[in-house]
Amino acid sequence: MAPTKWAEMATIKSKLNFKQPRVYIPLGTATLAGVAALALIIPTISNAAQAQVNLGSASTFAVLAGSGITNTGTTTASGTAAVTLAKTALASAYSDASGRASTAAVTADLGGQTLVSGVYTSGSTLALTGTLTLDGQNNPDAVFIFQAGSALSTSSGSTVSLVNGAQACHVFWQVGSSATFGTASNFTGHVMALTSITATNGATFNGQLLAENGAVTLDTNTITMMSAQRR
Repeated sequence: MAPTKWAEMATIKSKLNFKQPRVYIPLGTATLAGVAALALIIPTISNAAQAQVNLGSASTFAVLAGSGITNTGTTTASGTAAVTLAKTALASAYSDASGRASTAAVTADLGGQTLVSGVYTSGSTLALTGTLTLDGQNNPDAVFIFQAGSALSTSSGSTVSLVNGAQACHVFWQVGSSATFGTASNFTGHVMALTSITATNGATFNGQLLAENGAVTLDTNTITMMSAQRR
């Protein structure tokens, strides 16, 4: 598959400025064609060590989409934000995450829970209202994999909190359809969605937004790549 070019932007006043280590997406609406994938969060239990999901060539991208990236307002993203042939790597990472043996099933809303390293599964949707705490138990290599059978959504102002050595680069969300992040929510981890990702106004991310087949829609967001994922 040949690298995808920028979409027609003759009437769009804004543009994306790709710089390392930060990328600025100024006022206006811009469209990017790319690649993507997604991953999810779920409940708590002490588990055996999990291997990290290998994102391969997709690991340097703050945002990737299968059918385009649309931005409104001023979005800031560290890491690479460009078109690439990373679709194969993302598809492989998505399959890896979805194929991991489950540690525990979780309820639809993860808010108010504290989870340790493991693989947490929901056969349907996952949601987050309030705060989800991920406890690394003083192990900086603790891996958290969340498997959602369908959609992932967060409420306005929701937060994923990392404690006791847990690291954002070891958190993976595998989403069976689309992910939507509420206004001013603060989310953490590699989000690998099979379809699309929508980040509403003011949502911030410590991780990646990867949509394998659909679009990524942004609105005045901040996306920060974890240092361990920059290669």
